[in-house]
Amino acid sequence: MPDSAPPTTLLFHLSDIHFGLEDRVALDWVKREIAQRRPQAVAVTGDLTMRARHREFDAATRWIQSLDAPVTVEVGNHDMPYFNLIERFFDPYRRFRAIEGLIEREIDLPGLAIVPLKTAVRGQPRLNWSKGWVSRSSLAKCLAAIDALPKGVKALVTAHHPLREVGTRGTALTVNGMKALTELAQRPVLAVLSGHVHDPFDIIEETPAGPVRMIGAGTLSQRLRSTPPSFNELTWNGETLTVRARNLERVPTDAMQIDDVPENALPPREPGEPIAPVNQVPEVDPPVH
Repeated sequence: MPDSAPPTTLLFHLSDIHFGLEDRVALDWVKREIAQRRPQAVAVTGDLTMRARHREFDAATRWIQSLDAPVTVEVGNHDMPYFNLIERFFDPYRRFRAIEGLIEREIDLPGLAIVPLKTAVRGQPRLNWSKGWVSRSSLAKCLAAIDALPKGVKALVTAHHPLREVGTRGTALTVNGMKALTELAQRPVLAVLSGHVHDPFDIIEETPAGPVRMIGAGTLSQRLRSTPPSFNELTWNGETLTVRARNLERVPTDAMQIDDVPENALPPREPGEPIAPVNQVPEVDPPVH
């Protein structure tokens, strides 16, 4: 008898929920989708909170604990303590204690593994700490996890920041991003999943070692850029990884996805900045009180 086709793996990729300024309608919808579709895993690529306040973490952890699926969570720049620098430098994950086991957690599935890569750091030798930085130790840990996978197993790498340099070292979106992508290109990596810019994307990044696919999820908050709240639905059939940018407004995926990764996570304002055709850009961010 011929071999049966491998089972399809369903994954949900969420990002930038920003509790404190979350979109409750979108979150209720995503929770229903998880309960009904039962994905094999849910990857949350950072920015659970708006300002890393205790009440925001409490709401975020309650919501994540209510999901009926294995979850892995990356730390975003908004999840590092803003107002308590002592805590930020000496115990930055203290407010994650309720879901400590889910933070930067590897999830192993048949023929596929979700492997974390930390890009949010406590401090940087530049003024803008909201941007990404791939440290030597974080990259080494990620690569070691990929190298330890059984032969034939593919990896999906999760990070908060897109692994793009975009600018000089002082202004780069993610310092050492190209170094990380070049290393990942030499390994069985299907794609790098990220968030941060609040619009979905699915692009190929060329590196000295070959191409790497980068997939970004939109936001599930009120902090919209150029697309409505959304999440990515990923399906893997053993050969092809398919992405759908799911949203309540039923905007097609190709209209949801921006063509390039912008230099920062601010709303596009100038002509020529990458804006999806739906172009739902608020004039200013909603106020935070």
